[in-house]
This record gives sequence, structure tokens and C-alpha cells, in this order.
Amino acid sequence: MLLSVFCLFIAVVVVQFLYYIVIFGKFSFAKPQVNTPKRIPVSVIVCAKNEEENVKKFVPLLAEQDYATFEIVLIDDASSDNTLEIFEEFEKQYPNVKLVKVENNEAFWGNKKFALTLGIKAAKYDYLLFTDADCHPVSKDWISSMSSQFTMSKTIVLGYGAYDKITNSFLNKIIRFETLLTATQYFSWAKIGKPYMGVGRNMAYRRDEFFKVRGFMDHMKIRSGDDDLFINQAATGDNTTICYLPESFTYSEPKKTFKDWFTQKRRHVSTAKHYKLFDRNQLGLFYASQLLFIILPIILLAFQFQWIAVVSITGFRYLFAWLTMGFAAGKLKEKDVMYWFPIIEIVLIFTQLNVFITNTFSKPVHWK
Repeated sequence: MLLSVFCLFIAVVVVQFLYYIVIFGKFSFAKPQVNTPKRIPVSVIVCAKNEEENVKKFVPLLAEQDYATFEIVLIDDASSDNTLEIFEEFEKQYPNVKLVKVENNEAFWGNKKFALTLGIKAAKYDYLLFTDADCHPVSKDWISSMSSQFTMSKTIVLGYGAYDKITNSFLNKIIRFETLLTATQYFSWAKIGKPYMGVGRNMAYRRDEFFKVRGFMDHMKIRSGDDDLFINQAATGDNTTICYLPESFTYSEPKKTFKDWFTQKRRHVSTAKHYKLFDRNQLGLFYASQLLFIILPIILLAFQFQWIAVVSITGFRYLFAWLTMGFAAGKLKEKDVMYWFPIIEIVLIFTQLNVFITNTFSKPVHWK
């Protein structure tokens, strides 16, 4: 019996090696990217619902971007606070700001995808760059950096949406590590030619890619997924690339309590069940191997089964995982979270298990 458990443990570590070195290594060990500026006009699209405090701070940062030709499409999704009034002031202040007002629609009430569709249709330019109302670009070269990765064939660009390091709290480190791991995954699969998701905090695509798949129509009834479900449907190995230039990052304020972060993760995980079968299976296999890697050595050591072999294999796995994620963290400016890697990983694995169990018995809440 213990020999079978040990063989399973070895198989799990082999699976982990394939993920971390063969797949994630495509991004982690890639050469630094080169910024090749383009002169294409860009429409920056921001959708907001009751975000008055955030838009006051962040829209001016978008307006100050160092880029020749761009507009900012501000979408007010039937806000009940002062978001619309603030947007109207920005429209007067900045000549390149366009305001889209969304009224409550009985068929699409509270649906962010409906609001985004109106904004996409209203955009002046064909190249669209998306971020959220609670995000800010890391530099004035954000538009320049993201648009630099467009080519005649690469018409979808996946960027990195990071979270601010606002405290030294352990929760902040967990959130940023989870964001780092997620980005490493979707960047790596995109480099392999199997893109499966992106984040609405930082992505770009040409408008015709939106209409090729009928926009959000195939998943309009699913409240979440204006970013990852769209990419899962529209992105291919031929039309998708990534951008990890340091000037291209966006940052958001992370959740401050475990409860709020847990609720956020429930929404994200509930959306993933609508991915293509291959993408669901590869994600499921990875997280299953993560969980088994934690459980199996505990069982083997509890029964004193060849502890030297178990500890050696465990150490080998931590070595290659740490190495891969360390290089990824260097590219995405998240090195400090790697000092806590083993502990954060364990907490994250069991949090994800808790999310899966909780979502099985109740539905998460989506767009405000």
C-alpha cells in the first residue's frame, strides 16, 4: 500500500516538473521583451460602476499617458453615486475623453458585458486597450508598451495586472503571489500557443476580434468573464501574444481582509468552469497535483516510509518550483513574495480547495 502511495507521489512530482519547467518555463526563462513602439491610434476603455473615489485618482493618470494618438472611453454603468458627474467633468477637462452613459436595461440589468459592448461600439479607434476603474498604470508609457506588441497577425495582447504592495501583511503577499502564479500560467500557455485567459485589468485587442466571436453573446448570461471568457473563446496561438515589459503593468489596490479576498476568488473560480474542456482539464490537473504534493509526503512520513527518499524528492520539487517562480517573479517585479514561497503555496492550495467546496454548495456574487 505505501509503495503505491510512493509511486503516486513520484508521478505527482513528475507532473509538477512538466508544468513548472516545461510549460511555465516558457515564460519564466524567456528573454526580456523589446519595446518596438507603434504609431497606431488606441482607444483606452474603462468601465465603472459606483467607483467615484477610484476614478478621481486614476483617470487623470490615463490622460497623462505619453502617446501620440489615443482616446479614453469612460463607461458609466448606471452608477448610483457621483461617478457619472465626475466623468462628465473629465469629458469637459480632457479633449480626448469620450463618455458613454449606460441606463439600466431590464434584459441586461447590472451586466458589465452589456456596458462594455456599448463602449466598444462607441470607440473611435480599432485598437482597444482595457483596464478597470480601480487600476492605474505603472508609467506614462503603458499605452506605448502594450500597443508595441501588436503586429499584423498578433491582434490580442495579454498584459499583467498586478496588486499594490501597500502593507507588509501576509495576506498582501498571498494575493500578490496568487496573481504572479496566475500570470505565469496564462503567459506560458499563450507562448506555447494555447492561450486560455487574460485579465481585464490589462489587456488589448483589435475590435474585429470582438465581433468575430459575436462579442460576449455566447456568455452574456454569465455575469463574470468579460475578460477571461472572451479570451478563452477568441484567442488562438496565431492571434495572441503577451506583454511583460515593466512599463506595461497596471496596479490595483488589493483586498484588505481574507473574507473579501475569498469572495473575489470565488467569483474567479466560478468563471473557470466555463472554459474550454482542455483548459479546464489542464488547470484541474495542475491544482490536483499541487494538493497531492502536500498530502502524500505527509502520509509517507507519518508511516516512516523511506524518509530520506521522500524528503529528497520533496526538496527537488521545491527547488525547481522555486527556481521557475523566482525567474517569473523577477520579470513581474514580485521578488519579495518568493521569500515566503513554501508557506504561501500551502495556504493558497487549501484556500483554493475551500473555494471549490464553498462554490459547490452556493453561488458567488458578481458585478455590483
